[in-house]
Amino acid sequence: MVRQCEGAKERILTPLPRRRFLRVGAAALGGALLPASSAIAQTRITAVDLGGATLFEGAGCNVLALAGPDGALMIDGGLAANAAALIDAVRKASGAARINTLINTHWHPEQTGSNEAVGKAGGIILAHEKTKTMLSNTVYSAIGFTERVRPLPQVARPTKTVRGDGSIEFAGLRIDYGYMPAAHTDGDLYIHVPTLNLVAAGGVVSSAEWPLLDYKNGAWLGGRVRALERLATIVKPDTRVVPAVGRVMTGKEIVRHRDMYQTLFTTMIGYLNMGLGPEDAVQRNPLKEYQSEFGDPSAFTYGALRSMMIAYVPD
Repeated sequence: MVRQCEGAKERILTPLPRRRFLRVGAAALGGALLPASSAIAQTRITAVDLGGATLFEGAGCNVLALAGPDGALMIDGGLAANAAALIDAVRKASGAARINTLINTHWHPEQTGSNEAVGKAGGIILAHEKTKTMLSNTVYSAIGFTERVRPLPQVARPTKTVRGDGSIEFAGLRIDYGYMPAAHTDGDLYIHVPTLNLVAAGGVVSSAEWPLLDYKNGAWLGGRVRALERLATIVKPDTRVVPAVGRVMTGKEIVRHRDMYQTLFTTMIGYLNMGLGPEDAVQRNPLKEYQSEFGDPSAFTYGALRSMMIAYVPD
């Protein structure tokens, strides 16, 4: 059972790369054309024990799950084509008969594919109120989506929304959540389980690639910097940080990423003052020293400066 912690307060604080999206999108389409049993058979979900929580890989994004007496808690839900296989894997690993609570860190299809199944089964779906807005309307995105993203059915939309920071209690654990405005989308939440020294950071960070900015829907480089600054105050050097994609990171890496994005922000301000545009930023390649680690930064660099140009449009 999930309940709001006594004394918990909410306070308002003042993407996937195209190549990967197309790859998982094609897989999702193929799965959607198969009978449910065949789709499950073709989806390989792997489970990694994190000590008190389980990480599931292969569903379209990293998914965390915790076992509880009234059902499991999931953080993100993978692609819709993989929902049945994922939920089956969570049930087996947790021993739970159902999913009690599903938390969406943001609205992208890789995070919300299990919403409909969980909603139909009577589970709680928790997300930021802006995530619910995006899931309730047709959306055009700056991140990898070649077509409009249509709204989810009513039953698949969040049933509990938050505006800022707060906590819930699940299976005797305090689970903190916090809002990261305009960081990857405009409805990003991080989830922190202090007892487990574990953070789910969603699409704001990545251990293997550049997490793009959905600048068409409110995200910008300043929001990314602010989110990393916030995460850096929460983590310890050995905190396990689960990004939307890639291996589990450490708190020490989060501090490094904060410094990297802070430096980039200063560089981009300089570009704006010089009258440079996104294409110029790509050509100058301010992130070239990280290219061997995270891949070609061109799309991220373009979006970063484009987002700043939108953010700094005079009133």
